[in-house]
Amino acid sequence: MVQPFNGVETPGLSTASSSAPLSDAVITARTDSYFNRTKQIVSRFGDCEVTYAFFIRRPVISAPGLMLEWLKNVMAERNSPYTVEVAHPEGEWVGAGEPLVYITGSFTHLADLETLLLQKLGSPCVAAHRAYQIALSLPHTKFLAMDARHCAGYEMQELMAYAASVGGRAAKRDGAIGFIGTANDAVAPFFGSTHGYGTMPHALIGYAGSTVRAAEMFHDLYPDTDLVVLVDYFGKEVTDALAVCRRFPDLAAQGKLAVRLDTHGGRFLEGLTTQESYAVLDRHAPDALRRYRSDSELRYLIGTGVSAAAVWRMRDMLDEGGFPHVKIIASSGFGVTKCACMADAHAPIDVVGTGSFIPDLWNETYATADIISYNGVERVKVGREFLLPSQRKTQKGSAE
Repeated sequence: MVQPFNGVETPGLSTASSSAPLSDAVITARTDSYFNRTKQIVSRFGDCEVTYAFFIRRPVISAPGLMLEWLKNVMAERNSPYTVEVAHPEGEWVGAGEPLVYITGSFTHLADLETLLLQKLGSPCVAAHRAYQIALSLPHTKFLAMDARHCAGYEMQELMAYAASVGGRAAKRDGAIGFIGTANDAVAPFFGSTHGYGTMPHALIGYAGSTVRAAEMFHDLYPDTDLVVLVDYFGKEVTDALAVCRRFPDLAAQGKLAVRLDTHGGRFLEGLTTQESYAVLDRHAPDALRRYRSDSELRYLIGTGVSAAAVWRMRDMLDEGGFPHVKIIASSGFGVTKCACMADAHAPIDVVGTGSFIPDLWNETYATADIISYNGVERVKVGREFLLPSQRKTQKGSAE
């Protein structure tokens, strides 16, 4: 039902839990009561064919896939025909207020679906836009969607992972690597994969008692999996990273070993201070510091946590230690601004793990729908005439 992305069918939609049909009883319980009452009134006084227009009040990347897959499954259960016009194909930029999708069908069978359809449209479109911006900010870096822990349940997790996949593919179309995967098996199909990526949390290092021992345990059980080691648990990122490299020199030489920087914002990476951070960045990317910076931008460059200076120091130490093929994975707050700062500093990050494409302002994600025609006759509430196909054709003709 979704227009293919660059001619390729969107993966993962048919197997997503949030696209499975719901019984009428569940839909009735979860939709707004005035839609249920409207359905009963229309059923009594006579059904008609209606067309809904769905839109969002801010610019987004079109991501209607999960909504339309769910609609397809519900309408199949109801044996009710309908048609869809996707005004903006998946992955396309959409201006504020522009209709994304038109849905035409039985008023009786569509009236009680509006609430649930809107729930599945707004947040993915905004999150896809943010994922697109993040990926374009660091076009030569791979991204992993690590949003699950920040989501309110599995349905939100699916909506956000789907959004990251759409935004990532849109960024790839525009020259970036984009999002290559996620941390969870259940949503991996959105990225064309069967499994999530990830090796160890901080808890495993605490259990093992040392970073090296945790790496040994992991490699013993998963010898064929690339080894990614968190190195901030004991506050000795450089020391522990080099110790792991020396313990696994073959993996390091083959590019199958990576260190993950996740230093929290309360301290500097091992060996750095404010002054040394300035010095590191001045050696590698002096221009990044020679223009006005906001406080947050400056923190991303030379502050505590996973800064650009921290990434450069780790790269320097790995190279000086004889491990130039060991990769650096970075996480912790990689939103649009932080990624742009990392790009300015030419930070040598191979992979970023982030969930920061989840919208900051949830009220920006609210999608809206209006019926714009009844039995083929255009009619919409005053102020929403811009949704009418006739008005849009007139505007398009005037522009041409």
